Amino acid sequence: MASPDALDSVQLNFSPDNLLGLNIALAIIMYGVALELKWEDFQYLAKNPKGFVVGIFSQFFVLPFLTWVLIMLLNPPSSIALGMFLVAACPGGNVSNFLTSLAKGNIALSVSLTAFSSIAAIILTPLNFSFWSKSYTPTAQLLQEVRLDPFDVFFTIVLILGFPLLLGILTATKFPELAKKMAKAIKPISLLIFGALIVIALFGNYQLFMAYIGAIFLWVLAHNFVGLSGGFLTAKLARLPFQDVKTIAIETGIQNSGLGLVLIFSFFSGLGGMALLTAWWGIWHLISGIMVAGFWRKFT
Repeated sequence: MASPDALDSVQLNFSPDNLLGLNIALAIIMYGVALELKWEDFQYLAKNPKGFVVGIFSQFFVLPFLTWVLIMLLNPPSSIALGMFLVAACPGGNVSNFLTSLAKGNIALSVSLTAFSSIAAIILTPLNFSFWSKSYTPTAQLLQEVRLDPFDVFFTIVLILGFPLLLGILTATKFPELAKKMAKAIKPISLLIFGALIVIALFGNYQLFMAYIGAIFLWVLAHNFVGLSGGFLTAKLARLPFQDVKTIAIETGIQNSGLGLVLIFSFFSGLGGMALLTAWWGIWHLISGIMVAGFWRKFT
């Protein structure tokens, strides 16, 4: 296995056409998420705000902080650490709704958290990523070399998250029956396209992937465990019902790695450690999420 430190100086190959496809697939996925929002979800949040507030807090404050602690303990290469900070700054992944259903969690809370965290990510993802990356000297130095413009990141997130969510909410409000039919078709198709693009990214860089997968796997395993357990403990300390505890753990541990990949290939030229870690996260969190949800399903 090659030295992980070499990841700071390698870049993954990913064509502009593939990047465009990734952007479109992610936008369609977010549109599909918004199509499932109902007025009842907003009413639920108004009547049960505690779970929602705890979920947002766990997603955007607990996870980035625990990521910083983990990085301080593990001291990974700077590009890996930068990837971990970026994943932690992203909103919850859309598959969290399916996993919450599998775990017999609070589906209304899950859908609401996914949608609202995606909207909040327009502001909080660039802020969180910039703040925590600058708090760790190696990643702060790497950011100086890249010279990332937070406004460019903000504009990109608005395009691929904000507009599709707004359009989806408008569609669901004006044409509820059409939205139901569209949601059933859009989500599986867009997820398949998105998954195919991640596979293309990995197999297009097969030698790099095989050279570093051993180290990448351990970092992602530790980071994902921190996300799931951090969300679980945060919700337990807040004395929420167990349905909500399961939901918040999944929402915190299942991240929108697709957004992370778009930002990496758009602004970091496919920086090796960041791209490999985020791409593998996109695969691993599905595996870990299904295992955890299958286990929690027995406890209601």
